[in-house]
Amino acid sequence: MESASSSQFGVLGDRQSLSAAARAEILALGGPRPQPFLLTALYAWAVIIGVVWWALDAQSVWVTLLAIVIVATRQNMLALLVHDQAHCLGFPAKPGDLIANLLAGYPLLVLTVEDYAQVHLSHHKYFFTEKDPDFLRKSGPEWTFPMSGRQLAKLLLTDLLGLNVWGLIKGKKLQGEAFKRPHPTPKWVRWGFYACLVGVLTATHAWGVFLLYWVVPLLTVFQVIVRWGAICEHKYNLLHASIAESSPIIMPRWWEKLLLPNLNFTLHPYHHFFPGVSFSMLPKVHAIFCREGLIDDSRVFHGYAAYLKYLIRPSAPVSAAPAA
Repeated sequence: MESASSSQFGVLGDRQSLSAAARAEILALGGPRPQPFLLTALYAWAVIIGVVWWALDAQSVWVTLLAIVIVATRQNMLALLVHDQAHCLGFPAKPGDLIANLLAGYPLLVLTVEDYAQVHLSHHKYFFTEKDPDFLRKSGPEWTFPMSGRQLAKLLLTDLLGLNVWGLIKGKKLQGEAFKRPHPTPKWVRWGFYACLVGVLTATHAWGVFLLYWVVPLLTVFQVIVRWGAICEHKYNLLHASIAESSPIIMPRWWEKLLLPNLNFTLHPYHHFFPGVSFSMLPKVHAIFCREGLIDDSRVFHGYAAYLKYLIRPSAPVSAAPAA
């Protein structure tokens, strides 16, 4: 592991560095935001249904492949909504967890708000310590950057082939009693959801469509997106790192936001400073930090390509052969 002080990203301070007025302004942005949560979920599902309909009508291999990629990007949106609801930022826990599970968690087959919250809230409480489950799971060579472009490509290919799915499932569950939801969704609701799904797919003879346009994206392209999101979230393997030292700010281009909507997840330092602020309010938090002079724009990554360039280690120059 490298020293935390060797990596400084664009944020020049934390919530305590803000003026009292700025802190109050940000805190006023906190709390559940049902409208953007619901609109985002409906948008994701509308795109999924539309692109699958298009692929079925087109009967083209290329359209099918494109549909698989697009569906995976919207599955990622659903997963990020589960993340927001883990902090009760879509709705209050009761009945919000039920709504988020039905709209976003259960359709992803292995994800529930309750299970995810145990891991994620532990990550917040024990950030980058031996008790942080994310830090422990993401320590090692495959999470050490910069790395060679070939090594990164190999990791992403492994994800694309679905070889890391089991590790992802295990990483989203935490044993123990920490952060149990006060009003968990009854387990019968989840199994009832799946029973209804099986019934509908059987009655409509749609199992093939479901496997090709839902399960395949979930096991392949979605895994690549999850890896990329985690890489953009924090730089791991840093000793005693603060949030500012380990968390980049990435400002995706407009077309990157269109192709890979990330619910402002690349403004991740603010999420840790103010975990009670919804994803929809994070751009306002960024504007306040800029106004307070707490952002070094030269260290902000404008576009994913800039961040990718930072992640990839340049090839070592070839040494000249020694003279005879």
